[in-house]
Formats: sequence, structure tokens, C-alpha cells
Amino acid sequence: MVIRLLTDADRTTVKEFFKTQWGSPQMVISTGVYHCDELDGLAVFGENGEIIGLLTYVKRGEEWEIISLDSVIENKGIGSLLLQAFEKKVKADGGTIIKLVTTNDNLRALQFYQKRGYIIDGIVVNAVEKARIIKPQIPFVADNGIPIRDEIILKKKL
Repeated sequence: MVIRLLTDADRTTVKEFFKTQWGSPQMVISTGVYHCDELDGLAVFGENGEIIGLLTYVKRGEEWEIISLDSVIENKGIGSLLLQAFEKKVKADGGTIIKLVTTNDNLRALQFYQKRGYIIDGIVVNAVEKARIIKPQIPFVADNGIPIRDEIILKKKL
């Protein structure tokens, strides 16, 4: 496994990754509409050069926001590796706060981030309803049976 910052040469691969994982590279959350294939990021590449983990982000002064964090292979430490590398980069570049948004149904993400020191900083009630106006393919119910409605904002001070 190799982890590194994304380059312009990775854009096509990243776009295909998002199409496969999410149907589209477009991410609609309360902080904005993002084209994840155009964002800065870190990726973990497998033996054949394929992306097996990907984190994209935006930087706003001292606050950096994780827009996406995906791991193709669960429970192998890929997400943790990406998050650790990202936190190290943020610190090195003078960032002091990392923020992210997840949805109320994403219990695995809530558990993952809270175990790593992220705290719930806010809830945007019915945010996903507004996001569906822009991206109607967002499902109404998650695979775990929980209705997808609200956004949960998590933050970590470095």
C-alpha cells in the first residue's frame, strides 16, 4: 500500500472511483456543493495502482473540512491511515481545527470519528432534504433501515 497526496494526473482515476462508490463525484452537504474529483486529497493505492482509500478536503484558513473519506476494504486500517496522515498534514500546514459532516444514519462514521477524538459540534436538522433538491438520487433510507435526514457536524481541535 502506498499513501500520497493526489496530483492532477490522478483526476480521472478519482472521478471513476467516485462514480463506482457513490454514483457521482458530486457531494452535496450543508457547507456546499463539491466535485470531489476536483478537490485536494490523499489516497491509498493498492498493488495494481488502484485507489483503495481516499480522503478529500477543503481548507478554510485554520479550519480544514473533510469532504469525503472512503475505504474500499473495511476494517484493515485504511481509513485510520488516511485520517492520521491528514491530521499530520493539517498540523504541518498550520491548521488547528478539522471539521466534517456526516448523516444521522452513518453510525459507523460516528463511531469511527468519535473514537479518534472528534466531537459532535452541531446538528443540521433536515439538511438532507435540502441536499436532495440538488442531488435527487440521495436515498431516503440507509441500508441499515435508518431514514437519512439530518447532518451531524464533527470537529477536532489539533
